[in-house]
Amino acid sequence: MLLNLITDIAGISIGHATDLTLGSGVTAILFDEPAVASGSVLGGAPGGRDTALLDPSMTVERVDAFVLSGGSAFGLDAAGGIQSWLRQAGRGFAVGDIRVPIVPQAILFDLLNGGDKDWGLHAPYRDMGYEACRNAAKGVFDLGTVGAGTGATTATFKGGLGSASALGSGGHVIAAIVAVNALGSATIGSGKHFWAAPFEQDGEFGGLGMPPSIDHRMRLKGMNAPATTIGAIMTDAVLTKAEAHRLSIAAHDGLARALFPAHLPLDGDTVFAAATGAKPIETPGTFMELCHLAGVVMARAIARGVHEATALPHEGAQRAWRDI
Repeated sequence: MLLNLITDIAGISIGHATDLTLGSGVTAILFDEPAVASGSVLGGAPGGRDTALLDPSMTVERVDAFVLSGGSAFGLDAAGGIQSWLRQAGRGFAVGDIRVPIVPQAILFDLLNGGDKDWGLHAPYRDMGYEACRNAAKGVFDLGTVGAGTGATTATFKGGLGSASALGSGGHVIAAIVAVNALGSATIGSGKHFWAAPFEQDGEFGGLGMPPSIDHRMRLKGMNAPATTIGAIMTDAVLTKAEAHRLSIAAHDGLARALFPAHLPLDGDTVFAAATGAKPIETPGTFMELCHLAGVVMARAIARGVHEATALPHEGAQRAWRDI
């Protein structure tokens, strides 16, 4: 039975480091064995580390982990902490007798959410990355205001960390994990209905369906500060690096169905993709179905991230969906 989480894919562990006072956090996505990986960036203001190697034309095909982090550019230190943990475990790309852990990272902007960002000389994210690895486990993990979703916001409600999974007709599992920090909105108008409502399963984000009328006026949380929704789509199928890249693009379709507007000049919308390679694909139609499901599970994961979020414990903090 699926947990409706990305850990439904065997060989994946998730760990969070959460600091409510800081109003930020880190999520580590660890692979038991290096996974074939790629990704795509469709937002206009991305921030990342080791993302260029994910291009299908680049040499390295497999990664040891992904990192999703708050902190904007300061948060890029988190990958260093995760590399330290992986190095201790003897993991990494072999270069002679040295191993270099491959840890692509995406960051989101959460510096103006009311948290205490007066951290002194060095930002805390390297230590938070290491902590997230120490907390990593298989099975059930927390959603909402945790890890990379801790300080996330949207135009209407508090953002958060979400996940969802699905089972394809060929027996392959596909799943998404996402930190929702959109410049736009996951909800329709000023109400509680989600743009992702047509894809909802088993009331996973409230079971409200669609409203009787659609308010499609643009709602933004600001015109000057960057945002970013960052996440990953994964499967247990055998994929090439080029196919993983295509899967990440398909997942962006789900992002654009769950957030309105999406991929703006000040969004850094980034989706990684990975395949653990446990189950071969028998027909081209099977891969097309996985691309279809990539959009579905990403849309559901985004709505779940907002649905599960709680407001930060700061005066003036953005209210959560659950608050109304």
